[in-house]
Order: sequence, then structure tokens, then C-alpha cells
Amino acid sequence: MDARYSDQLAARIEVTGSNLCVGLDPRIERHGDEIKEVERFLDVVVEETLGKTACYKPNIAYFEAMGPEGLAMLKRVIGRIPEEVPIILDAKRSDIGETQRRYAQACFEGFGAHAVTLNPFMGYDSLEPFLDYEGKGIYLLAVTSNPGSADLQRRESEGRRIYELVGEFAERAVGEERRTEVGLVVGLTNAGEDVLAGLPDVPLLIPGLGAQGGDLSALTGAQRQAPNVVNVSRGVLYGEEGTPGEQAACYAGQIAEALHAGD
Repeated sequence: MDARYSDQLAARIEVTGSNLCVGLDPRIERHGDEIKEVERFLDVVVEETLGKTACYKPNIAYFEAMGPEGLAMLKRVIGRIPEEVPIILDAKRSDIGETQRRYAQACFEGFGAHAVTLNPFMGYDSLEPFLDYEGKGIYLLAVTSNPGSADLQRRESEGRRIYELVGEFAERAVGEERRTEVGLVVGLTNAGEDVLAGLPDVPLLIPGLGAQGGDLSALTGAQRQAPNVVNVSRGVLYGEEGTPGEQAACYAGQIAEALHAGD
């Protein structure tokens, strides 16, 4: 039996001492509009950041924008990352039935991702094609980091916040003993104590640090047991000061300090 996704992630966090997730969001215009240059750049980023990174999160949109060659390049880049390093494919897929099953096949089997981000707002049945992959994980959008999260995710329905109902999907999957683990996406700009208190203790993917202005103090003393990672994309890849490796080390240190404050 394959190790659970959370066990793989926790093992990687233990090895690196880091809860940093490096987002691979390449901007081809920064590389002379040359796909080969993007690929070289990403290989360098991985090489320089590997020792301070718990996992990597390629955002598929940046590769899709480069056409079929970009997607082929994504598969090659993922294939060169050591197997013990979790890959979260940021795809935010949402559909039903056979279409969603094909998305699951593409993400887990085609690209070899360890985990995938999903949009849960079509309902629990839209998640089910992803839920029977041993050793894999999914992250459901619960409270994202953009201001528009107030339009729907943070609204109330019958006394419950919508993001709390999404959290119940994660608990339901556990109750059904589904083989895929279910985590949640919680944007750092909205990761206050009140939000975290309303969510189950499952793996969290936390974007919003760096360019999006999230404050790490929101995570201080959260006392959650599941392995959580904080994503940084632009700040590592295109930070103004230092190499990607230096940026990753800096962010990893900041995250560790915030997560362990008050322990």
C-alpha cells in the first residue's frame, strides 16, 4: 500500500525543516518568449531551492498558455524532481462525471502529481472521481486570498460559513474511508484564528505570502497537527534580492519562525 499523501508531505517537511511550497509560475516573457529558456530556468530553480522546499506547486495555467509545448515541458520538469518531493498541481479543476474522471486521470496519471487543487463548488459528487487514488491528495478551495472570497466563500448559509461547508467535504471523505486525502486551500490574507477554528485539522495549502501581502502572524500558535505548507511563487522565482535559492531559504526561515512561535 502506498504511503498516505500527508505522510509523504510530513516526511519531506521533517527532512528539510521547511513548510515552504515553491510555486512554479513561469512568465515566459521574462525569458525571451523561449520555452527552452523557461525549462532551463525552472530546472535551476528546483536545483537551488530543493534543500529548503517541502513541495512544489506548478500552476498549470502558465504552462497551458505556452501551448502543447508548454505542457510537455511541465511533464519533463516534474519528471526531474525527486520522487520523494510532493508535487501539487494547481489546476483548480471542477466538473462532473466522466469529464472530471478524465481530469483526475490527466493530473495523477498523466502528469504524476501527488496532489491537485480542486474547486468544490459543483458539490461533493464532483470530487468523487479524484477520491480513489491511493497515496494521493486533493486541496479544495475553502477561503482563497483574493478580496472576492467575501462574495461567496465567507458568506453565511443557515448559520454556517460557506468555507465551513467545504471543510465538511474533507470530513465526509474521511468518514467514507476514501483513499485520496482531502486538504483545504486557505489564503494567508484570510487565515485568521476564527477561520482556522471553523475548519477540520487536515492538510492546508496556504497561498498569499509575498506579492499578495499575507501576514504570517495569522498562523502563529495555530496548533494544527496536519502538515501545512505556505506557498510562495513570484517571491522565490523573480524576487528582486538574491537567487531563487536565497529567496527560498529566507521565506522558509520566516515561515518556520511563525509556525513555531508560541509552541
